Amino acid sequence: MKIIEATIEKLEDPFGILSGERFEIVLTLEINEDDELYSENGTLLKLIYAVEETDAKIVQYDFIEKETNKVLDFALEDEEIIETEAYCKKLYDQYSAEEEE
Repeated sequence: MKIIEATIEKLEDPFGILSGERFEIVLTLEINEDDELYSENGTLLKLIYAVEETDAKIVQYDFIEKETNKVLDFALEDEEIIETEAYCKKLYDQYSAEEEE
């Protein structure tokens, strides 16, 4: 699994129910053809990334077939979660730095 593109968007909480900030991150993935996650239509990993003071983590995610928007029933392995959270942190840090400018 290789990330080839990423987008990040801050989610608004109009009622102030959630603590911290939430971001929707969509990762476009390159998957090997022999991987069960592979789809000819492309694969996305759509997730919610929560940031609260000094803690940041993935709180929800889904694999999505790119062209059909169909949710795929797969889960990240522990190692993949660690790698994906590290990638999301870098993406969030870039986003935050751009917002401050």
